[in-house]
Amino acid sequence: MIVDASSSMPENQPKIGREPPAQQDGRRLLLLSTTTGYQAQAFRDAARKIGASLVLASDRCHVLEDPWHDGAIPVRFENPEESAQKILEFARANPIQGLTAIGDPPTLTAALVARELSLSYHPVEAVETCRDKFKMRERCRAAGLPLPWYRRWRANEDPAAIAGAVPFPCVLKPLGLSASRGVIRADSAAEFQAAFRRIAALLRSPEIRRRREESAEWIQVESYIPGCEVAVEGILTHGRLRVLAVFDKPDPLEGPYFEETIYVTPSRLTGATLEAIHSSLQAAVDAVELRHGPLHAELRVNDGGAWVLEMAARPIGGLCARALRFGGGVGLEELILRHALGEPVEDLPREKASSGVMMIPIPREGFLEKVENVPEAEAVPGIEDVEITAKERQKLIPLPEGASYLGFLFARAESSELVEAALREAHGKLRFVISPSLPVVR
Repeated sequence: MIVDASSSMPENQPKIGREPPAQQDGRRLLLLSTTTGYQAQAFRDAARKIGASLVLASDRCHVLEDPWHDGAIPVRFENPEESAQKILEFARANPIQGLTAIGDPPTLTAALVARELSLSYHPVEAVETCRDKFKMRERCRAAGLPLPWYRRWRANEDPAAIAGAVPFPCVLKPLGLSASRGVIRADSAAEFQAAFRRIAALLRSPEIRRRREESAEWIQVESYIPGCEVAVEGILTHGRLRVLAVFDKPDPLEGPYFEETIYVTPSRLTGATLEAIHSSLQAAVDAVELRHGPLHAELRVNDGGAWVLEMAARPIGGLCARALRFGGGVGLEELILRHALGEPVEDLPREKASSGVMMIPIPREGFLEKVENVPEAEAVPGIEDVEITAKERQKLIPLPEGASYLGFLFARAESSELVEAALREAHGKLRFVISPSLPVVR
């Protein structure tokens, strides 16, 4: 899925830990997060609502000295063992009753902590598998699940020597990145070589190198799977999958890049197809041995069935969780925290209204000068919110190298068709002024 578009917190953004403390019942939850903005704040708000205290473990504390004044545990998720030890030292004096993680990097640290504290969560090996596309394919193959042709090569290999062994069309993927970053379709040997070199250059970037992950050394190649694509938000309780929502992705994702834009739920697929999605995803969960906690997955659906593309041991990213509400107005963050504390959440069905989110794509590289017509977009019937997360003067990089969006549009209506129409109309009203060079401040 996606990553938070904001790399820093603006003055008008809510700050974790600044509000007066709520009445708490002694339960302490741990949130592991690389983000510093709205998504972490949503979890804090949810914890306050249920009367639990929330402790944040984050790697952003190494950038500035606790600018949010929330007492977060400073960790480095590229070193999960060391990070887990820091959290365990805290937990000796401050017992933790449950935990969850935002984004892919913190999930391994979360699994290590959960194992040592005997908390219900996903096993370490299962999390490691989800963070590596090749390992996931291998586990699913061993379980006899239907898979596309796939193979991996080291990123420093010569793509000209590899192209003859690849079926076309194919899709090239970095093993450890998410949100379609670095994913490119190739229909010929020439396109394959260009795509391979482009991904290899991305993996050599300082940002990726800092992660020190073995998966950054490899590029996976898979045969292209035609069909429509869906995203699934789920929750696992001791291995049993409950599908919370199936999101249609109405924009065709056929390449050469696979930028996600609109998510709409409930899905307009048939009941039989939805059952196939649930069955395929449960089979993949069993193969990987995920156990307890949130799950986000991407699948392709065609005449051959439902094909699991990716699974992540975390909830949907960015601000997209705002598109989901459950019984009594419970948000996804509250549901996840209640589940982490061992509370039953089966009696919290998704709301009856249709809902959706649009991740506003970056049309071209450059620097954001301003966003125009936001009030006009907000006035579109069905639109609940327009959230521009990109900052003025921010460098914008589109996919496949980019890792963020311009912002998010949220809509609710009586039908999925009306939700999709509202999102498209609102997006059509927005105007993004992007300059090729940084504007001069006068």
